[in-house]
Amino acid sequence: MGEQIKTVNAVCYWCHSHCRVEVHVKDGRLEKIEEVKGESQSERLRPVVRACPRARAAAEYYYHPDRLAYPLKRAGEKGEGKWQKISWDQALDEITAKLKELIEKYGSETVATSHGTHRTQDEYRMRFMNLLGSPNNIGQGNICWAPGGMVGLAVLGWWTGFGGGGKPLPKGTKCIVLWGANPNQANRRLWASLLDRKKEGVKLIVVDPRRIEGADMADMWLQPRPGTDVALMMAMIKVIIDEGLYDREFVEKWCYGFDKLRERVQDYPLDKVAELTWVPAEKIAETARWCTEKPSVIYQGMGIEHSANSIEAIHAHKILAAITGNIDIHGGEPMLGYPQQPEFRHEYDIDLDDKLSPEQRRKQIGADQFRLQSIIGYDLVKGFAKTMWTRYNLGVAHAPSVYRAMLTGKPYPVRAMFTLASNPMITQANTKLVHKALKSLDLYVVHDHWMTPSADIADYVLPSACWLERPHLFDVPINAGEAALPAKIEGVCDRRNDYELYRGLGIRLGQEEYWQWENLEEALSYRLQPAGFTSLKDFIEKTGGYAPLPGEERKYERLGFGTPTGKVELYSTIMEKLGYDPLPRYYEPAESPVSNPELAKEFPLMLITGGRHLPFYHSEHRQIDSLRKMHPNPLVQINPETASRLGISDGDWVWIETPRGRVRQKCQYFDGIAPTVVHAQHGWWFPELPGEEPWLHGVWESNIEVALNDDPDVCNKMNGGWPLRTALCRVYKVKSY
Repeated sequence: MGEQIKTVNAVCYWCHSHCRVEVHVKDGRLEKIEEVKGESQSERLRPVVRACPRARAAAEYYYHPDRLAYPLKRAGEKGEGKWQKISWDQALDEITAKLKELIEKYGSETVATSHGTHRTQDEYRMRFMNLLGSPNNIGQGNICWAPGGMVGLAVLGWWTGFGGGGKPLPKGTKCIVLWGANPNQANRRLWASLLDRKKEGVKLIVVDPRRIEGADMADMWLQPRPGTDVALMMAMIKVIIDEGLYDREFVEKWCYGFDKLRERVQDYPLDKVAELTWVPAEKIAETARWCTEKPSVIYQGMGIEHSANSIEAIHAHKILAAITGNIDIHGGEPMLGYPQQPEFRHEYDIDLDDKLSPEQRRKQIGADQFRLQSIIGYDLVKGFAKTMWTRYNLGVAHAPSVYRAMLTGKPYPVRAMFTLASNPMITQANTKLVHKALKSLDLYVVHDHWMTPSADIADYVLPSACWLERPHLFDVPINAGEAALPAKIEGVCDRRNDYELYRGLGIRLGQEEYWQWENLEEALSYRLQPAGFTSLKDFIEKTGGYAPLPGEERKYERLGFGTPTGKVELYSTIMEKLGYDPLPRYYEPAESPVSNPELAKEFPLMLITGGRHLPFYHSEHRQIDSLRKMHPNPLVQINPETASRLGISDGDWVWIETPRGRVRQKCQYFDGIAPTVVHAQHGWWFPELPGEEPWLHGVWESNIEVALNDDPDVCNKMNGGWPLRTALCRVYKVKSY
């Protein structure tokens, strides 16, 4: 019998680039992963996929002996590390019984879910929760991706920008600003297109407290004090307005509130902002002028969304794009959304948001305080916006407040949570509080590929199918892939995807009529049928699995802006109606040398975190030997001048301590950071360490979230984002013998 060889078109979900790949399988075993061939994306995917360390380690990941294979039930005390292997039916039956008990006692709002970075089919989780009657979905949405989306919807009624799904920077752009973004480490597809644009002579500006890779080839690098981005942007806007460099035609026809904006920016003169931000006045002015060279684009990264002033900074970014006339023009900032692909059923059509009653919507935790990105803000913008996404990330409950409700019972008890595609013990600020909260639950279920520190304290741990074992359909644009390998192999493993989990629970809870598709492939096929495709497989065979967005520009001329005024709202009536300042305003972070000089005497350094670092993606891949050998230890970047003064050598283990706690990482000398700033890597745990308490796979060793603050009083006033780029710390050498 000859060899059985097949090639499957799939979508890699090991980062946010969502690269289209060919999975080569020989005699049922994974051989290698390559870029797709013969498609519009193939040329730009080739160097990215072939250089990707995660793609090269695919077989090592898939066949790793520590991958979860069967459902596990806690057999001892929480965190004791004792587990019983059970069947899926037993797990779902017992979880359902416990859910019914808790809902009967506390109401459906007692159930919460936590999600990660949108690399699963979250619309089906939302479908389950909306039918169940709980508004309490939490995750990283307050600090990752969604703040930009929510501000875009509030100010323009459209999602704008680059980077989603690795969208390239287009030819013809004259000026690119990387603001708090490091695509070399975070988005390799975007980075490849940036290199191409640089060869074409584009001006490149980098705004970052660190000298990231892009800064080395930039025409200008601005190194602001962490957390001062709003002031910097407002000073740029002032220069553009004062010097008459704005696009008068676009502003007069398509912008609302320009006069009020002109008045507000008078609070941000160059000399004052230069002192505040550490950026020389002449650099601020020159950057502002370069941004008026149409077309130009600001690529906003997580450095903005992680700041205390995140919403205000993103609002200022949208204003910069608007007044320079760079909205939805070739080489500018595109408007993205479902109106461009109306023939498909999108996430928004699937999540059954209307099934969550007004009464239950009002119970969402944190919505009274952080209204913009809550269900209140979501319901307000969807009445105007031209495009909407499912509420999984835009209308979320406030995670820090939900964890506090678990401990205090206020405003009501939260007694159950499902964690899927996330690892809150590693990625949620204030780990000590999160640990207490999760251990206090009556029911905690984790659906994952591995035993993580979060899974270590669960009641049930369910094995999840990875992207190689499941079909995919991603909005926008439509990007689809097939399962390349089986999730269930008799006697080896029985893994299931999230659709199967929520369908199994939903049917047991009386939701059967809403789960008419037997499996995820059927559910995804249903979404393609209005476009004339009979199935997911039919779509992939006929299109290669990719339906690019139409190339229409200036869509606002045909469709308008989805705001109450029908214009780009420089002065946001949405924010005003929610009770917030309708224009960006800078305020000092709660923990900085300026706002708290007494604390700064004890903790004199500014701590930032969240910068991406290959070969890992957030808290993933640290058990993959080939990847771990590339980056074996957590690193904290310290200016050599500061380290030398503290008696710290390059490579020393050091303590990083804040008022919340301390962890240790290895010092990396880095002269591309200010002497008063340090950057600590995030996502660190040690799968090689024991899983039982107190170890929890090394959660307390180097996990910088232990030292970060998530108190609602220090979170962003509008959306509740917790600050990852503005904390005070001290650093000192770990004693060794």
